[in-house]
Amino acid sequence: MKRSEYKGRGATLQIEGRFESSAREAFHDGWIEEALPPLKTTVSVEKAKSVIQHHDSHDLPFSQSLNAYRGCEHGCIYCYARPSHAYLDLSPGLDFETRLFAKPDAPELLRNELGRKNYRCEVLAIGTNTDPYQPIEREWKITRKILDVLLECSHPVSIVTKSAMIERDIDLLSELAGKNLVQVFVSVTTLDPELARKMEPRASSPGRRLEAIRRLNEAKIPCGVLVAPVIPYLTDSEMESILHAAHESGARNAGYTLLRLPHELKALFSDWLDTHYALKKQHVMNRFMAMREGEKNDRMRGNGIFADLLEKRFHVAKARLGLNLQPVSLDNTRFKSPNGQLSLF
Repeated sequence: MKRSEYKGRGATLQIEGRFESSAREAFHDGWIEEALPPLKTTVSVEKAKSVIQHHDSHDLPFSQSLNAYRGCEHGCIYCYARPSHAYLDLSPGLDFETRLFAKPDAPELLRNELGRKNYRCEVLAIGTNTDPYQPIEREWKITRKILDVLLECSHPVSIVTKSAMIERDIDLLSELAGKNLVQVFVSVTTLDPELARKMEPRASSPGRRLEAIRRLNEAKIPCGVLVAPVIPYLTDSEMESILHAAHESGARNAGYTLLRLPHELKALFSDWLDTHYALKKQHVMNRFMAMREGEKNDRMRGNGIFADLLEKRFHVAKARLGLNLQPVSLDNTRFKSPNGQLSLF
């Protein structure tokens, strides 16, 4: 069902999830069409049994992660987490960015899991699926409470966000940084405000993200930049300029990922291109497919000639700017169980 009339939202389709048993179809009942009212965000409480997810994928730089929310109000059209809403019988389209789920018990569940006798301390990644600082965090403050638990236990944490709201927690992050327990990456997809408004409508503006990088580094919180995702023919030409702007803002570490379009996301992204960049659509999709050849491609970097060229550009730019010369290695020897026991690892 087409929903491009909703301003301030990323998806242009309310596409069916792959597990739904029924399909939606637009129907004109003969009345004069009027502008639709603003689509409101709703938040439901999710009663989770656990909050730490464990991973063993060779191309993920972390082994465990935590997500305080399902769905993300930022509305980034390229978000690879969109298809996860299908498991809830909801649409990866507009539902993903308007029908959200919060886990208010996450801090207490985290404390319980960290207190288990067999728990082994490793860096906990936050923001791998949905943004921990999306707009509803202002009210729910779940991410801040999670940081409180991690600080209490001296547990290392890596955070990825595209929101300047992270500045709110500089006090906690500074304490963690003083013990070498935190690293932050701010994701910058484009420096073009007009493109960013269409592509990631409720995330912080590109300029505001660069300002957040500067403020975090001034507070001695190691904050790098992720050029993520790189979208062929749409944002790939900006890689060097984004790295330069982030370096000017104090970033000393950087990474990048290539666009991924799993499951329903391919149809969503294709329709978004039709709506906003119809003349570029075929170029974008053809180059994307060329960089995603085969089933065994690196899901972060892709493969093929164009993916190799992108990787070379990244390495040349980071060498010129002096990025990644001193990678941050977080300390997992300080961990203290909330039960009062020191880690053996």
